[in-house]
Amino acid sequence: MSLKGKTALVTGSTSGIGLGIAIELARQGAHIVMNGFGDVDAPRRQIEACGVQTAYHGADMSKPAEIEAMMAFAAEKFGGVDILVNNAGIQHVSPIEGFPTERWDAIIAINLSSAFHTTRLAIPHMKARNWGRIINIASVHGLVASKDKSAYVAAKHGIVGLTKVTALELATTGVTANAICPGWVLTPLVQKQIDARAAAEKISTEQATRELLGEKEPSLQFTTPEQLGAMAVFFCSAAAANVRGQAWANDGGWTAQ
Repeated sequence: MSLKGKTALVTGSTSGIGLGIAIELARQGAHIVMNGFGDVDAPRRQIEACGVQTAYHGADMSKPAEIEAMMAFAAEKFGGVDILVNNAGIQHVSPIEGFPTERWDAIIAINLSSAFHTTRLAIPHMKARNWGRIINIASVHGLVASKDKSAYVAAKHGIVGLTKVTALELATTGVTANAICPGWVLTPLVQKQIDARAAAEKISTEQATRELLGEKEPSLQFTTPEQLGAMAVFFCSAAAANVRGQAWANDGGWTAQ
């Protein structure tokens, strides 16, 4: 397929899942609006190697005014956003009774509210063209829960609900909304969890990895950012034109148990 002439905005796309998705969309010809923290130059070069144009906006996804500025920036650079991938997210692990309220507020703002703001601002352009794809990166935790992750689970369940409402409101248009629900993905954040487990239990990194996967994921395999990028590309294809409001798990059997 070809996404030439389309523009994709991928939040949290300077590393991990977001970068993997941005690269796969770029390989199909989409120009990419990047967003995120940390090093920008190296991931930008990876995307531009696909022969597309890029732009970067460092909006803090917890702040609606900065999100509005980012969407206006995308419209100025490329005329609007045709493919919106809401990927930005943070995590904090703690029992509810000790969960810091400021961390709750930050997780809800970045993991859930930001997707509402980007979506509401992207829809008019998509409806005007009668084509658009809204792809929300939820999580297996948008479908099931784990202890000590109250804010993250609440936000990801909210993303799945937002996806369904968005899809219903746009059901008679050429604009679709769907969610991808990954299980464990070997991102830098997850690698830190593995390293911390290995250090705490005085075991090898390999054993810590097996234990982490064995607790939840029957396949004992990580989902890769490239695989999630391929799913995003599928949602942009003609084959997915009538796939609406779905929460597709890519979780190695986690939610099949």
